[in-house]
Amino acid sequence: MPVMHFEIHALKPEETGKFYAEIFGWKITKWEGPMEYWLVSTKVNDAGIDGAILRRIGPAPEEGAAVNAYVCTIAVDSLDNALEKVKARGGSIALEKNEVPGVGWLAYAKDPEGNIFGIIQPN
Repeated sequence: MPVMHFEIHALKPEETGKFYAEIFGWKITKWEGPMEYWLVSTKVNDAGIDGAILRRIGPAPEEGAAVNAYVCTIAVDSLDNALEKVKARGGSIALEKNEVPGVGWLAYAKDPEGNIFGIIQPN
């Protein structure tokens, strides 16, 4: 079965939504349901999955702690450009870009809330 939804936990979901919208062009819409939940549309030409941003309960992951979650990876045309945008908008680089032979260039970054995500520039 394919992955069909993801969730990003954030202490400041509105700001986190803007971070991803500005870097990747995702559409963020506040859900009108009974809880704080921002719907995320990542689809381009029917490719991609949709997800959400919700308010984090508890502290952000500690710096240097192992990842205890799924890490989603976003495909981009220019990895260097995306990494510059991450840094310019308050994110950081968790793992510098590396070549994945036969696949492309991959890096891992953190949003301002400390969530790790992958960025790949496919060959």
